[in-house]
Order: sequence, then C-alpha cells, then structure tokens
Amino acid sequence: MGLLFFSCNQTKTQPTMNKKIVIAHRGASGYLPEHTMESKTMAFAMNPDFIEQDLVLSKDNVPIVIHDIYLDDVTDVAIKFPLRKRKDNRFYVIDFTFEELQTLAVSERFNRETGKQVYPNRFPKGKGNFKLHSFQQEIELIQGLNKSIGKNIGIYPEIKEPEFHQKEGKKLTEIVLKILDDYGYKTKKDNCILQCFDAEELERIRKELKSELFLVQLMEFPKDAEKLSHFATYSDGIGPWYKQILLKKNDGKFTFTSLVTDAHNLGLKVHPYTFRADVLDEFSSFEEMMQTLLINANVDGAFTDFPDKVSSFLKKKNSH
Repeated sequence: MGLLFFSCNQTKTQPTMNKKIVIAHRGASGYLPEHTMESKTMAFAMNPDFIEQDLVLSKDNVPIVIHDIYLDDVTDVAIKFPLRKRKDNRFYVIDFTFEELQTLAVSERFNRETGKQVYPNRFPKGKGNFKLHSFQQEIELIQGLNKSIGKNIGIYPEIKEPEFHQKEGKKLTEIVLKILDDYGYKTKKDNCILQCFDAEELERIRKELKSELFLVQLMEFPKDAEKLSHFATYSDGIGPWYKQILLKKNDGKFTFTSLVTDAHNLGLKVHPYTFRADVLDEFSSFEEMMQTLLINANVDGAFTDFPDKVSSFLKKKNSH
C-alpha cells in the first residue's frame, strides 16, 4: 500500500489493490476479545492492510463497533440490564444509548445459554476491562496511529443488518457514509473498503447514495455465485465464505470451484472469510489453509482472526 493519511493538510496517494491484502477480522480477535479497542490496537501493531469494523446503531444513533445487533453473547448486559430484553429474550444494541452501552463489560464471545466461551483457547472470558466503543472513536485511533507511527492501515467497515435498522426507523447506512465522509473516506483513492451482505443495500449505496468508495459484496450462500455479473455492476469485490471456493480434497490436493476465476474475469477482487488458526476443519494446518486459498486458489486477500500469522506467511512468500 502507498502511504496515505487522512487529515486535510496531508497528501493522498492511490492505494494499490494489486497485492494480496490482510484484513484484521474484528481486530486481532484470535488474541483479545473481538472489536475491542485493545484488539484493534494489537491488530494495528501486526501491520495488516485493513482493520475491520462491524457497525450497529445505538438508540441515540451512534454507530457501535460490534459484530451483531445483539449484546448478550459478548457483554454482561443480561446482568446489568436484566429487564431490557425483548420478547425473544435477546438484548439489542438499538435499545440502549451510547452512554448505557459504555457501562457494559465486553468479554470473549460466549454461548449465552451455557455461558461457555466459543473459542476455549482464546483470551479467558470475563477477564480484563474491555468496553464497547463508537465507529468515530475507532477511526480516530487508527488515523492517530497511522500519523504517529507513519503507517497507512485502512479501515474495512461493514453495514450490519440494514433491513433490521430500516424497520426500526434507523438510517444506519446514511449515518455511516456521513462519518466516513467527515473523516476523509470518500473515494476509491482513500484507504477504506465498505462491505455488506445485503445486496440491495450495497447497490443502493453505489447507485442511489452515489458512494464512490471501494465496495465489497459479502456472500453467504452457494446461489450467490450465480449473481456475480450483477454484483459487478455496483461492487468492486466479493467476500465469500472460504468454503464456497473449495470443492474437495483428493490425494492431499484441493480442487476449486470457478468462483475466484469468474470473479477475476469480471474485474472483482476476492476476499474470503474467515482464516482461523484454531478452527481448521478440512485443513491439516493453518499453513495448509493459507497456501491453499491465498496461493493455490489465488484469492486477493483474507479476513483473519490472526493477522500476524497471515502477514508473516505472505511476507515469506513474497521474499521467495
């Protein structure tokens, strides 16, 4: 990536998307509780190309950096505000003000029924003093570190559940775009990639809201692969589940679907999710996962909970 800063008096340069990029998925979430400032700071030190922010609105319209519209599997909301759950017994970010949200303790992700943490070998649940924060606070952290350290690490925000927000009378997308604009993220020349699973909303961002940002259409289902040509009319890349790229393993070698090739033929970058060193499934090692997807399948980047490991792998490959 070329050097790039975001205050008005600094020179912008075109970031290149021609290298394979590392996206710190919810920060350095393999080591610290996801989407905490501590996790983002640690991720920054690991030198990824981008750090991800999932965005959900608070009651008073502050975009909160949290993976879900719910609070009860990463915070102590059920203890602090037991009466604030909805009829489905879930606690929603949107029902709390930013001030209230900041009183909650954030922990490693856990099963809300059993209380057991999802990834048992990660940071111990209930330890530490982690809090929720706003999108603005995280942007200022990343831009501030870029300035003080002389790096150029980008942001990779996601519009979460836009349809849910619209039904609640909230304009999450418009609020996020305004904040991005205020902080200097306006076009593909700026170090920001905006992502969403909702195809209608991402298309609206490009065509109705006239965003000139680099847009990535996230993909969840096999049938999404049939829509690549349409995705290419408004997005610059796709973010598929990595299993959508793999076919099967024969004699120790994987074969692949045509997804990456088809996307590349349409001029789309491919950034699959999620590379986890502690959830290998069909792979015998994290090294095999990285080699298979980043090199053999030729994807353009990776969302990873372990940005240090993926950065180190790519650095080694580049040096060879």
